[in-house]
Amino acid sequence: MNHVIAILKNWTLPISITMGTLVFLMFHCINVLAPLKAPVESFVGFFIPTLVFVMLFITFCKINPRHMQIKKWHLILVLFQILSCVLIAVVLFFYPSFPYRIGAEGAMVCLIAPTATAAAVITGKLGGNEASLTSYTIISNMAAAVSIPVIFPLIEGRGDATFIQQLMVISRQVFPLLIFPFFLAWGIRLFLPKLLEIILKHCGSLAFYLWGIALMVVVGQTLRSLANSDASHATIWTLAIIGFLTCGIQFAAGKIIGGCYNDRISGGQGLGQKNTVFAIWISYTYLLPVTSIAPSSYILWQNIINSWQLWHYNKKQSKK
Repeated sequence: MNHVIAILKNWTLPISITMGTLVFLMFHCINVLAPLKAPVESFVGFFIPTLVFVMLFITFCKINPRHMQIKKWHLILVLFQILSCVLIAVVLFFYPSFPYRIGAEGAMVCLIAPTATAAAVITGKLGGNEASLTSYTIISNMAAAVSIPVIFPLIEGRGDATFIQQLMVISRQVFPLLIFPFFLAWGIRLFLPKLLEIILKHCGSLAFYLWGIALMVVVGQTLRSLANSDASHATIWTLAIIGFLTCGIQFAAGKIIGGCYNDRISGGQGLGQKNTVFAIWISYTYLLPVTSIAPSSYILWQNIINSWQLWHYNKKQSKK
């Protein structure tokens, strides 16, 4: 039994990716399951936000808000997040007939997307600073909420709403699942310390395994989106490669920048692990829907990287 638990612990993300793929293939290839697709989709729409809320609540229970501080590397990473997107936007604004426009727009979405709310879970498992990463997650999401309504209407001209209206819509997409569990955990820390002790004692590692379940579902949704896309194979592969390149560049840049301030793991996860569901929403709201393929593929790339990192970290720990 201990051996099985060890395998699940070390290979949670690869197992989740594999199971998500198998579930997708099952629904995609077995026609008799077609009537179940609609109720399953409805259930997933409720299940994933609930799972993320619980996962973040448990993670935030482990973090003392007094340890959360704005650091210099936070600001550098936010500048990277915004300026890299702005650079591409400037090119597309002045050269609207740019031959690789779809790929460039896909890169913009992957770059401006804020840090995933669950990035702190993986950061903790890798031995990083969860409090520092949580601080950056909030900053990254605020930066994206403010900059997206300014940058993206210039590209495709979909700026019918005012800046404030767009800002409020984006805030409703991002902040409920980020802020509410944080304040709930903070309230329990202040007013119910005994309950906090029970949560930390019995649920310390639960957030990671909940993330594994969420990943399984998200992988299945991603593969379904790619399979049902009307885009040509060339476009799909181009945007998938864009997702791969932006993912690798951001993980590497985050680790380099974070490493300069003794926070290499948090820097890599902060810049590399993205809120891809929100990124897909950006694609549909501001750009051509086909650009959503880039952030959809990013889901797979970032979790392959996370899986390798966890395997490598656990292997190092087992030798100590």
